[in-house]
Formats: sequence, C-alpha cells, structure tokens
Amino acid sequence: MRSTIRVLGQTSYVRAKSISFVGLGRMGSEMAYNLFSKRFAESAEFHFVVCDAIPEAATRFADNFRIRFPEAHITVAANPQEATLASGTIVTMLPSSPHVRQVYLNSNGIIPTLRSLPPVEAEGTLCIDSTTLDVQVGREVAAEAHAASAAMLDAPVSGGVTGAKAGTLSFLVGGSKQAFSQASPILSLMGQRSIHCGPSGSGLAAKICNNLMLGVQQVVVAEAMLLGQRLGLDPTVLASVINNSTGACWSSTINNPVPGALPEKSPPCERGYEGGFATSLMIKDLGLATNVSKGLGSPVPLAEAAEEIYVDAVRRYPELSMRDFSSIYRYLEGGGKSG
Repeated sequence: MRSTIRVLGQTSYVRAKSISFVGLGRMGSEMAYNLFSKRFAESAEFHFVVCDAIPEAATRFADNFRIRFPEAHITVAANPQEATLASGTIVTMLPSSPHVRQVYLNSNGIIPTLRSLPPVEAEGTLCIDSTTLDVQVGREVAAEAHAASAAMLDAPVSGGVTGAKAGTLSFLVGGSKQAFSQASPILSLMGQRSIHCGPSGSGLAAKICNNLMLGVQQVVVAEAMLLGQRLGLDPTVLASVINNSTGACWSSTINNPVPGALPEKSPPCERGYEGGFATSLMIKDLGLATNVSKGLGSPVPLAEAAEEIYVDAVRRYPELSMRDFSSIYRYLEGGGKSG
C-alpha cells in the first residue's frame, strides 16, 4: 500500500517541502485536511505525512485525502520518529499532557529524532503543538526542542470542531517572535487569526484562562435557560432576549444548549449533543486551570464549582463524557448535583 512511509533517507530538500501532522482526532483530522488541501492548492510539490496512535485512523485519512486529491503526495508514518525524519514542519494535536510527553520525548519521539539529525536539518525544523496541556509541561517540552536546535511553538486553538472544519480557528501562540513569523503562513491555512501571546507557554496560559471562562459560562447559560422555561418563557424568546442583552456570550449565541432556541443555527444540542467540544475535554481544561491556580495562590472559585458540576454530570450520566459540554443542560434538567 502506498500509505506506508520509510523515510530514513530523506534529503533536506524533501524535508523542507514536507509537512507532518500527528494526531488525527476530531480536531486534528479537520485541521490536517485544511492544512494539506490548501497547501496542495498552492503547490503540488509538497509532501504530506500523517501519524496517529490508531494506525487505521491515519491510513483512512490518507486514503480519503488521496481520493479527493489524486495527484497529492501523502503517506503514513508509523510513529513520530518517521514523521520527524520525513518533514521539516511538524504539527501535533493531541489529547493531553501525557500524550505530548510521549510523542515528543519517548525514544521514538520527535525530540530524540531531532537530536539524531545533522545540525542543519534540526535547525530547519519547526514544531507546532496545538494541544491544550499543562503550561509547565509545554514549557519543558519546548525547552527540550530548543536544546535540540529546533523551533517550537505552543499554539492551542479556540473555535472547536466547527471552527476546525471551517478553517476559522484562532491560534493562541507562545514562543519566539521569529518562530511565530515562520509559522504564521501555516497557521493561516487552518484558522482566521493567530495571536502571539508571548514566550513559550503563553499560548497555553491564554487558552486555559479562556476555557475557564467558557466552562463557567456554559453552566450559567444552561441554568438560565432551564429556569426561564420553568418560569413559562419560550426558549427561543429567552435566547433572543439574552443574546441581545448584557448576558450575551458565545455559550448562548452559538452554543445554546436548548434544542430550538436558535432557529437559524445548528448547535450540538440539535444533534443530541454529538460533535462539538467533549465534556471530558472541558473537565480536563478546568482541571488545568484549578491545578495551576493552586500553585500560584490565585483563587478560582467559579472554575472549581464548574469543574465539580461537570465531573458529577459525567458520573451520573457517563454518556455525556463524549458529548458536547453544553449537554450539562441535560444534567441540570435531571435535577443537578447528586447526593
């Protein structure tokens, strides 16, 4: 099958004209598709490499991409080592901190492979990690990449699966200005806006703060929508009032949790809360915020309360774990906190 790659003999020219994408989950697969298809439209000379912990996912992505773009050069790497040997640009989109450590630091990971390359090859490598993970872990991995002579950015995203598919993501970027300038043309193929937040770890810090607010907002919107209906309000009318008043926020205007509340839009609630940003990931992100806040002595009482609510929701209704976090509405509708 053409979708298996052996790359030990790659030249610097080939690496410079190749992009690897590691992590093809709901977000990563959409991001990789936009990146590869738009780069291919710019130049048919580019080579694309995909890698995933589930080999079938990578093979399926490559086969589907090849069907849509028969002239494209796309292959599958068996592990991050092969992806690194193949490409001078490596984008990763992984579930959490342990996965980032594994992909970057394990013996067949990105950074040990960078150390095995000739200096000129390593120096020409750019790593972009869009995982939302612990800030300190992100900084440690970036320091290891820099020690291996590569450039690295933390570039978590805002916009969810919908934004990933539409290519409208916002990238919150941490790293050097030089690396940010180098990465900007690549990020523009996957999103509409890239914000340089500061040195390594700054993009992660900004993302954690943003998602702290988002997680709290979604609970409050669900509370208000449920209360309003029990007071006799039509959910469409209530949503219109909120969205044109001081309570307006993304969790209500775009991600309203009540079916039918946004007649001209299609939030996850219209699909049984399928798709969107999984509740399990929101729990992870709120955990990142509450954990780091303790070390800094910065109080986050609402984040702690929201985290507890989401955790209890998944405990009572396990099926909500992989559904959009706006499904917290169903938990509240069922009576809320247990015990």
